[in-house]
Amino acid sequence: MVNYMSSAVVTVRIPEDLRREMKRYREKINWSAEIREFIAERIEEERKREAFERLLNLVKSLPGVPEGTSKRLVRDERESH
Repeated sequence: MVNYMSSAVVTVRIPEDLRREMKRYREKINWSAEIREFIAERIEEERKREAFERLLNLVKSLPGVPEGTSKRLVRDERESH
């Protein structure tokens, strides 16, 4: 549920032919709700992208392991059975 008491108004310019099409479907489509949902989803996508980039940068900053570590760990695991 959206709290309209603390809402802001945003104005968007669109081509006139698009506006006519929107009017045609206004009984079936709640354009305000559609646009609010789109904006919320787009913001969430951007937050996820930023979080992924931070994680990627963190992983890149981690020190590497010495060469041959993987082979040694696999060999040690096989020999332990």
